[in-house]
Amino acid sequence: MRFREMCFVAESKDIKNSELTDISTIKINSNDSVEKKTKDFIEQIKNPYSFKCGAYEVNIKFAETDKKLEDCLSNCIETL
Repeated sequence: MRFREMCFVAESKDIKNSELTDISTIKINSNDSVEKKTKDFIEQIKNPYSFKCGAYEVNIKFAETDKKLEDCLSNCIETL
């Protein structure tokens, strides 16, 4: 399954806070490949654009740029 197929994009008004995953509960094996880490992250977070971080609701939107989301997330996950 490709990364784009695993992502669910929704307007924040369509998502209830109780349905959001708390990012602090995400468990990633640091020995896995970047591809496996990315897949595990997406499967656990469910929606990488809207999630919780403790008491805070996080909604991500991107400016128009040449950077791909996959590259940005891979860079973040590599540091785990």
